[in-house]
Amino acid sequence: MDNRGYWIGFDQIRGIGSVRTKKLLDFFGDLSEAWKASPSALIEAGMPKKVVDSFVKIRGEIDLQFELERMAQLGINVLTYLDEDYPRSLQSIEYSPPVLYTKGHFVEEDEYSVAVVGTRLKTSYGKQVSSELARYLASNGITVVSGLARGIDTIAHQSSIDAGGRTIAVFGSGLDVIYPPENRDLAKKIESNGVLVSEFYPGTQPEAVNFPPRNRIISGLSKAVVIVEADEKSGALITARFAVEQARDVFAVPGSIYAPRSKGTNRLIRDGAIPLMDFSELLLALNMDQSSEFRYVQKMLPKNDLEMLLLNTIRDEPLHIDDIKSITGLSTDKVSASLVMMELKGFVRKVGNMTYQTVFENADEYEV
Repeated sequence: MDNRGYWIGFDQIRGIGSVRTKKLLDFFGDLSEAWKASPSALIEAGMPKKVVDSFVKIRGEIDLQFELERMAQLGINVLTYLDEDYPRSLQSIEYSPPVLYTKGHFVEEDEYSVAVVGTRLKTSYGKQVSSELARYLASNGITVVSGLARGIDTIAHQSSIDAGGRTIAVFGSGLDVIYPPENRDLAKKIESNGVLVSEFYPGTQPEAVNFPPRNRIISGLSKAVVIVEADEKSGALITARFAVEQARDVFAVPGSIYAPRSKGTNRLIRDGAIPLMDFSELLLALNMDQSSEFRYVQKMLPKNDLEMLLLNTIRDEPLHIDDIKSITGLSTDKVSASLVMMELKGFVRKVGNMTYQTVFENADEYEV
């Protein structure tokens, strides 16, 4: 059985979160062994007796294979914090969620992410700022993170998509429970242009207690958090607090001292948040102003050992495909097919009949 089944199983045990999951991994080496362990062994691993008693009862009721099949039917991916695809930014925070349920896929470029959040009861000012900010970030290759809520969050997601960018929506419910329900179509768009993510098991309803943990993931996924509009009791201020705890920069959009929706953001500025006066200041402050260039270079880098081998073979001088085949020991078909793809990527160019050379000015930089 896929090992993720055990992670899903433990995720349904009340009282076993990040800290205790790590204890189980340290003691048993693998959650499959922990799942099969005796109560005495679980207690020895550091689990409280009350949690062990609950686990033993639930363990007999959960069909792990059924859970895996259910996730597949729902189109939900299961990421554990041991997986390579688990976001590195979220891995770095204290008590990172052991399991993430996702639709869509994280990509390397999502390391460059900024959260844009704010009140559900937006003003025309907040609507304009959040829309223009999200478009600006997207046009500079920055992934926009938000919470799919009404108001500022919805505008941030939609505007980043409209600008051709990526966006990540963090749920305060299971991924099969779209909240608010009017954002169902938007969620589908986000799945195609980014990631839907939740730490909550499918079927979990959007209860108030779920939103602070949701906000913690929003800030954890981001290099910085921008609060666009927030009154003095807005949940966006909770996101700002988590961002500070996670050593993320907090930016706030200043507003009129008479505007209720700006009281929270103005207070954040008073307490040390960075006032966002110009969008470019956000990227400069985070050394993210070169993000577009960075992504271009990443796309230009060879992606596998075969491409690296061919680049190193022809780095000194143009070579005919027969010579490349002789030097590398590869078949003509493999060399030819790879060179065609590398030419499309811009790694090499054809300079004669079946003769190729690298396009890099200094191919030594790319040597294995």
